[in-house]
Amino acid sequence: MVKTNVTLCGVELDNPIIPASGTFGYGYEFAELYDINCLGTFSFKGTTRQARFGNPTPRIAECTAGMINSVGLQNPGVEAVIAQELPRLKACFHKPVMANVSGFSIDEYAETCAMLDREEQVGWLEVNISCPNVHSGGMSFGKSPASAGEVTRAVKAVTKKPVIMKLSPNVDDIAAIARACEDAGADGVSLVNTFLGMRIDLKTRRPVVANRSGGFSGRAIFPIALRMVYEVYEAVGIPVVGMGGVSTAEDVIEMMLAGASAVEVGAANLVDPFACRDLVATLPAVMERYRIESLSDIVGQAHGK
Repeated sequence: MVKTNVTLCGVELDNPIIPASGTFGYGYEFAELYDINCLGTFSFKGTTRQARFGNPTPRIAECTAGMINSVGLQNPGVEAVIAQELPRLKACFHKPVMANVSGFSIDEYAETCAMLDREEQVGWLEVNISCPNVHSGGMSFGKSPASAGEVTRAVKAVTKKPVIMKLSPNVDDIAAIARACEDAGADGVSLVNTFLGMRIDLKTRRPVVANRSGGFSGRAIFPIALRMVYEVYEAVGIPVVGMGGVSTAEDVIEMMLAGASAVEVGAANLVDPFACRDLVATLPAVMERYRIESLSDIVGQAHGK
């Protein structure tokens, strides 16, 4: 029998499949459709210190083999997440969950992470320094090694749980950003978030989304995301969580060969709410087809080390 279990920053997962933040809500919405305990874990909706309504509508544009979103971190704020969302989640998900955190200042990142660090069900803090859909926050902290390292140090100073820094692909050297996070104490990195993109309506001759541009995700970005995971794995010694256009079990294995210890699945959840459940179900058969006995053994094998 094949072994799908993996370890992420010292925490064992039954399998490497992780629905990505922003595509899985707070979990209980999907629990109405299937038993989400089949997942390795999931990263819940990006959370900020204060409640956010998000960007003006329209926020979504369809693309060939993908989509553009400009939701803008809409969420009820960390206090409401702790008081309302996590208790509802605990009733249907019985594993550690990944808390995705974003902010508009270093102090805000630290304060929000400190609050979530006290929550028993939170197994990891995924610190988002890569959101392209907000101004003066998110991606602005992930554009340079210095600012990425500064956020990492601030968060690590107030937390005991593993900290995974979520990186943007919209930079010149993502490996340098990853190294800065590692040097500042990060326990892992996750990548990539969405690429900047836009669509223009031929009838109105104006951008489709109100924010003009947004985050491009979906199957079309997989080869670029895979290349970046490969580069970052060579640059750091901490675990890498790979994501970007993953939609099949074969994609999961490819990401792990490139160096991912676990794999997040984003846009596929918005196309098919059963996408992650089906990935978990089909993964063992694909492993057998490629003569893979244990997923943990293949992490980084494409590097020939």
